[in-house]
Amino acid sequence: MSIATPPVAARKPHIETHHGVEIRDDYAWLRDPGYPEVTDPAILAHLVAENAWFEARMAPRQGRIEALFKEMRGRIKEADRSVPQKDGEYLYWIEYEEGAEYKKWWRRPVAAREDSGADQLILDEVALAEGKDYFRLEAFSVSSDGRLLAFSTDDNGSERYTARIKDLASGELLPDEITGTLGALVWVGEGDGARGLVYTPANEQWRTDRACLHWLGQPAESDMQLYRETDEGFRVSAGLSANEQWLVLSAGDHETSEARLIPAADPLAAPLLVRERRAGIEYDVDERGGTLYIHTNDDHENFRLATAPLSAPEEWTTLIAGSDDYYLTGVDLFRDFFVTSGRVRGLDTIEVRYYGEPDRVEPVRFPEASFSAGLGDNPEWAMDVLRLSYESMVSPASAIDYDVAARTMTTLKVQEIPSGYDASLYRTERLEIAARDGTAIPVSIVYRRDRTGPGPLYLYGYGAYGIAIDPGFSTTRLSLVDRGFAYAIAHIRGGDDLGRAWYKAGKLERRTNTFTDFVDVAKGLIERGHTAAGRIAIAGGSAGGELMGAVVNSDPQLWGAVAAHVPFVDVLNTMLDASLPLTPGEWPEWGNPIEDKAAFELIRSYSPYDQVKRQAYPPVLVTAGLNDPRVTYWEPAKWVARLREMKTDSNELLLKTNMGAGHGGKSGRFESLRETAEEFAFILWQLGIADDEPPQAG
Repeated sequence: MSIATPPVAARKPHIETHHGVEIRDDYAWLRDPGYPEVTDPAILAHLVAENAWFEARMAPRQGRIEALFKEMRGRIKEADRSVPQKDGEYLYWIEYEEGAEYKKWWRRPVAAREDSGADQLILDEVALAEGKDYFRLEAFSVSSDGRLLAFSTDDNGSERYTARIKDLASGELLPDEITGTLGALVWVGEGDGARGLVYTPANEQWRTDRACLHWLGQPAESDMQLYRETDEGFRVSAGLSANEQWLVLSAGDHETSEARLIPAADPLAAPLLVRERRAGIEYDVDERGGTLYIHTNDDHENFRLATAPLSAPEEWTTLIAGSDDYYLTGVDLFRDFFVTSGRVRGLDTIEVRYYGEPDRVEPVRFPEASFSAGLGDNPEWAMDVLRLSYESMVSPASAIDYDVAARTMTTLKVQEIPSGYDASLYRTERLEIAARDGTAIPVSIVYRRDRTGPGPLYLYGYGAYGIAIDPGFSTTRLSLVDRGFAYAIAHIRGGDDLGRAWYKAGKLERRTNTFTDFVDVAKGLIERGHTAAGRIAIAGGSAGGELMGAVVNSDPQLWGAVAAHVPFVDVLNTMLDASLPLTPGEWPEWGNPIEDKAAFELIRSYSPYDQVKRQAYPPVLVTAGLNDPRVTYWEPAKWVARLREMKTDSNELLLKTNMGAGHGGKSGRFESLRETAEEFAFILWQLGIADDEPPQAG
């Protein structure tokens, strides 16, 4: 049966008053009061109707969707495996079988030959996911003696994981089961034969406010609490020091942190507080030979590296000073050296440094002017060859071994593209485009060398939480680039692409810089002849979806198509509700509109849902996840409802809600491709690129 018109959500007056201002929300009813359970028949019926409208409008595009899907799938090596990496007595790797959505985890003894038949399948995601619409593996942790595997899984997208323990000798699951975990599983207490597992449970508000200890063989109900956080905005996490001597319990929000150390062999020992929290100060810590190594922004926003004796952990001495030019993003300790990771003008750096030799710095050199590089899997304390990862917008991902003593690189594996790929056909550039306040905004762009004139352009942005968007490689984007698109990443303020100041310049009272940067990048790309107004497709997800909502309100005429994935668009209402999972921890990022009238007014001034106005809007595709604990399903549902009410155009507005998934959409490696194919088919349709127009050979 054909559907002639889109669903229209009922309007039910709902008014709340904050700071003397009435906020009317006629679509507040779309939030099920029983969330995270969604059972209200009217709500479910509306979401199903929106999905039916999506299917009806996209039905004529199914041929193109299928073609794009096959095209994208053809670039993935279906039967593939990672490069084995040594950890203790074993080599570990993962494999994908032909046609499989999920991985298999393997190992074999280091001493065994590759073809000796000693390979051991230690975890089969394919079997675990069988019969499930959704599956995701979270934690994966092998005990230090290699005998036991702890892992956690989620089968509905709610990100409340169930942890199990597998005996790797027998292949049997132990009776132990821990439900509602979120985060790592950390082995402790292994020295005296008693085995424990430290985990962080998610509370009713999906907040990790505790670290708990589970002794193997004991009922989960008897698990002991090692630490409880009382600040509702803080989240607790657990991990091991690089030498595996210490359990590290960390607590923090987006701008303040605190860490405690407990001997891993004795998890019930009194914790050692490294330094009590100070508002706006972040730090993380590791230990070697009785010395603490503290990565912190206490005296420079781009972080320094300090040391302190274990006996006086609060006495910090600078080892690497903070710098305006160098953003120190991380420090990894090994037995004989340590590695610093950072960025200079937005480009990754990796440097090997030596204990007791502060002036000895050995940078790892890479061949391209713009790239993404970092440490790969390096599980052992005593390493002399480091596993690195490397890619660029034109260079497929590579796994590299770096010999620290010889300072030489050996490429072990380059991402294989079965359908073929010729890097010489493509060009990547690093541009700088002036924002309206004069700030130079970096832009990474890739396109075919034979592309001529202003053509269609896909512009991606995020700009929040200090998360940088690296100029990495993507096989899926080739489906657009080979059809004449340029693909650009706007490294806008709000991310930390250019350092911590870059992040701060896009948060709180300066949040709107993120939105205007994105618009100004688009205008700059038009001025440089890369594209034209109305020929730009834009995309972003989560906080990047908030970006999409803001710029369609402010500059709708620029965009030819918009993809907003699980968009954080109901910012004001969400930040006004302290009962929601993420809200208290988000106030340092957005502001607290409950207590701060200025924050209330500012958020209200840009919140996409609140700023929908009576005007023409570009074509918009919106996605949501019914079980999403990060951006709740009602945010995109309400936004689409209000857009339908207010917009004056006849452009497409589609909402697709994954009824059995969460924040990340479909979980399988191919099912997620199908969703990308749907997005690209929508974009090609809206930009008027004919279905029968084939991609150029790549």
